[in-house]
Amino acid sequence: MRRIITIALGVIAAGSMWLEPVQAGLVGMPMGLQSAIQRIKLETPTLPPMAFTQFCLRYRGECRTRPMFRGGPVRLTDERWADLKEINQVVNRGIAPERNELGVAGEQWLINPARGDCNDYAVSKRHELLERGWPARALLLSEVMVNSGEHHLILVVRTNSGDLVLDNMTPQIKPWSRVPYRWVRMQMPNSKLWATISSARV
Repeated sequence: MRRIITIALGVIAAGSMWLEPVQAGLVGMPMGLQSAIQRIKLETPTLPPMAFTQFCLRYRGECRTRPMFRGGPVRLTDERWADLKEINQVVNRGIAPERNELGVAGEQWLINPARGDCNDYAVSKRHELLERGWPARALLLSEVMVNSGEHHLILVVRTNSGDLVLDNMTPQIKPWSRVPYRWVRMQMPNSKLWATISSARV
């Protein structure tokens, strides 16, 4: 009996050693967490922000409809995880933060400017990932609201390990369910329309 308990404790200990890095991976390497990371549920199609329409006129290649040979989230390989970490870090460090004091009237979504706000960080990250061959269907701009009531733009990356958030307000890449925002609307894959977001997590 003592031998069985010892073996069982050994199995539990080994399991704990395996689980620790996986749980830490929520802000490190989120591999193998398909069941733990929840997905964003898109609801009603809606018009995009006006600044997004202006962005598409300025950068037509960023908004062109691409054929969907495969649908759904991308597989989050080690190489792709390295892409996400590198691009998130490089863009966050490469753009000096500059607050838009003019509100909606002053919004310009620019790719890789020297100085910019959340919109510029989000579209720059999306651009850099597209340049590395990521499919547009998995790189979705999303409008959220912070605790102060201000609107904020982030990039959501749809992977088989869940929907991950690249945000200029933190160096960490997090599951969407673990960011402290109220979700407003998000790009629809392969469409110029956006959609409202359900509060339910699936």
